This record gives sequence, C-alpha cells and structure tokens, in this order.
Amino acid sequence: MGIEDLTDRMELHFTPTNGPADTAIDHLMTMVGGIKQPGLVRELILAALKAGQENDEKADLKLMNTSLKEMRFTAKIFGPYRHIRKVSVFGSARTAPETQAFRMARDLGRQLADRGYMVITGGGPGIMQAVNEGAGAEHSFGINIRLPFEQKPNPVVEGNPRHINYKYFFNRKVAFLKEADAVVVFPGGFGTLDEGMETLTLSQTGKHAPLPVIMVDIPGSHYWQAWRRFLEDNLASCHFIRPEDLNLFQITDSIPDVLQAIERFYYRYHSMRYVDSRLVIRMQTPLSDRTMQTIRQEFSDLLTPGGAFRQGPALPQEADDPDLASLPRLIVDFNRTTFARLKDLIDAINRA
Repeated sequence: MGIEDLTDRMELHFTPTNGPADTAIDHLMTMVGGIKQPGLVRELILAALKAGQENDEKADLKLMNTSLKEMRFTAKIFGPYRHIRKVSVFGSARTAPETQAFRMARDLGRQLADRGYMVITGGGPGIMQAVNEGAGAEHSFGINIRLPFEQKPNPVVEGNPRHINYKYFFNRKVAFLKEADAVVVFPGGFGTLDEGMETLTLSQTGKHAPLPVIMVDIPGSHYWQAWRRFLEDNLASCHFIRPEDLNLFQITDSIPDVLQAIERFYYRYHSMRYVDSRLVIRMQTPLSDRTMQTIRQEFSDLLTPGGAFRQGPALPQEADDPDLASLPRLIVDFNRTTFARLKDLIDAINRA
C-alpha cells in the first residue's frame, strides 16, 4: 500500500509501528536535513498529526500551533547564551522612573552585568525597563507579552535580537524560569505575585531545580515582609505548606545582599540533574570527608530507604553533558518528597 492510498484514518503510535507513515516522516527529515534529535522530532511530527486527527476545534489547534512556534523561537534565541548565567527579574510595570524602586532595579541590572550575568525581564516599562537600562542592551533579554494596554517594549529591548513577543502567558513564564539561574522579585501587582508564586511552586514541587529567589523590599516599606506574614499565618500555620518551604526564598532591602545571595549559591554548587533514580549534584570542587559526614548526619531525611550520599565522577549516562564531565559529583539516592530541603543541602555544600 502506497502513501497515496491512505485515504482512511490511520491509527498512529509514538512507537515506530506506523508503516508507511514512519517512512514518510523519516524521508521528510532526511530531505530537510540538519535534524539534531531525530527521535524527538519524529514524536513532534506524530503529535501534530495525531492532534489533527483528534481535534476538529480550530481554537485548540491554534493554541497548540502558536505554543510550539513560541517555544521553538524561545529555544533559538536563548540557545547561544546557555553557558552564561542569567537572572530573571520581576516587578511592576507601573513603577515610575523617579522612585527608589526604579533606581534600585537599575542598579541591580548594572551590577549583575558587571559580574558577567545577563538579565531576563518582561521587556516592558517600570521595573523591567529599569533592570534593562542598568544591564544594557547587550546583557538583556526582554520577553514581552501582547496586551491591549500597558505592555509595550521598553526602549532598551525594542529592536534587540533578544526581544521575544509572546501571545500566551504560560509560554512566557516557561522562558522566565527555564532559562533563569536566579530570580529577583520587586514589589508589583497580580502579575508579579503570579510570577513569584509560580517560581516557588515549581521549586517546592521539584519541577525546577533549586535556585536563589530573592524578594526585594524598598527601604522603609514592608511589602514582602507583610506577604511573608500572610504565608506564615495562613499557609504554614494551617499546614498547607511545610515550614521548610519558607526557606525557598529570602527577603532583603539591599541590592548588595541580592548579589551576595546569588554568588554564594553558586560558590561551590554548579547544577544538578537526575540519572535514573539518582540525583546528581555537580560541584566546582569536591567535599571533604568531614563535610560528607555532616551531610550524612543532617540530611538523611532526603534519602530513600537504604539510600546514601556518595562522591564520584560523572556517571556514564551524563555523556550528553561533555562540558561538565570534569566536575566532581555528589550522588544522592533522593526520595523526591522534600524538595525544599534540597536548597538547605546546597547551602551546606556552599558553606563547606
């Protein structure tokens, strides 16, 4: 049976059991060339075909189509800068240039750029513009959202090759957090609170690796302190969150404290990934025997029954990260139940 004879609907599978459809997909990838991960691209093509078979609602297909296009473009823009640490900064679009908050955000952007970081903002006015102004266009990403009001690109990111304009908030928030090595949150409205809470939710549930999350109060104000009291009085006290979840963030009114928190977090700790059931923590330098003993005593609650902490080289399954192969590892039989405690473990690694 040739492809031209497939007039009836074919039941498609993600396994290579689709006969001539698989052949056609393989031929298409060969024809266009340059496919880096053919197995994954094959599944993307099949997902699109299955969506076309299963959905007659145009709005659903438009959502899928736009989402994939936005995520493809996001990966293209951020790809060349994956080796550079980045800080996502959230805050109100309505913060005026004459305010102390604006000046603090601009100073933060400048000092981050001076230390070799790039900044990611929403690309709009207010706190976003202040951070981009401080960092400069060459150190800035602006990931904007199309709104009928308020959210026009600021002068720093307008025309910048690292400016992305999104239709969907959820794609934009993926970019904010997927690409971030730290998150800083200034006071703001619903959108700022949403971004800050999503950051904490993803860290709390293990959907994002631990990272510094710093809430910046303006000296003399108590925006984030009042917010923390709300969490303590209405979430922690009612057991909606664990007490250690409050350690996922810190509050300061000092830009030097923000910078210190970020640089301290990456003093020895580098990054982490999962290999099968093991958590692999990559470090700049190995830990002493004394530090390992302390970790075994203080963090046994992180382990699976019979699990252990051990140091070693890169695992064979990490061959897809050759640039990090030389870094020493702390390998953890992690129980995946207390993700907030991972940040405490990283703090202990950095103090060693």
